[in-house]
Amino acid sequence: MTALMKRGIIVSCQALPGEPLHGGDTMLKMAAAAYQGGAVGIRANGPEDIAMIKREIPLPVIGLFKRTQEGSDVFITPTRAEVIAVIEAGADIVAMDVTDRENRLEQVKELLACIHAAGRLAMADISTFEEGIAAEKLGFDYVSTTLSGYTPYSPQQNGPDLALVKRLAGALTVPLFMEGKVARPEEALQALDAGAKYVVVGSAITRPKWITETYTSAVSSWLNQSEAEGAPKR
Repeated sequence: MTALMKRGIIVSCQALPGEPLHGGDTMLKMAAAAYQGGAVGIRANGPEDIAMIKREIPLPVIGLFKRTQEGSDVFITPTRAEVIAVIEAGADIVAMDVTDRENRLEQVKELLACIHAAGRLAMADISTFEEGIAAEKLGFDYVSTTLSGYTPYSPQQNGPDLALVKRLAGALTVPLFMEGKVARPEEALQALDAGAKYVVVGSAITRPKWITETYTSAVSSWLNQSEAEGAPKR
């Protein structure tokens, strides 16, 4: 097991089915680029990508397994089957949904025990302050703000939830990760300044479709406004 040793940037290398970069060794190449760029860890989804990255990249790997379940909103490593798959793939840290919905805080006790029995570390992906506190009490080794803005009862905002980071940093004793909607280096620095030990960046680095859309959307808005201003007045 490769432990996280120093503070810094974790790069989330994920592509879901239907996205242009899904499949093959694309995420391995993304992870290699992140390693060369100075990342201190990789976050990866699914046994295939986790195993491939773990074999080739000398960085700690945070593994998860996104799987939808009928009638449930929980999809980040939801059951024991996904936990075992992530462990067997070689992840150093297993990340899962630890939100206060669908009796999840009770369900994760068994999953947490499974992770620790395998000699791995466990990360709680939470969306609120109360969930972060509950995760530490349950025995999770890391807490991450991954799901802030993705549960209906957490703040819905465009940028990272720095207020949550600051509040949790003052209350937790386990390492805190800032993840979610970090789009610029300045926001990563703000997260560190607020007390995060690590900052996870995904879309802004590893999703070129999303990156392109941020540019094309801005340009389209500018062009539409320019055309409207330049149109002859009636």
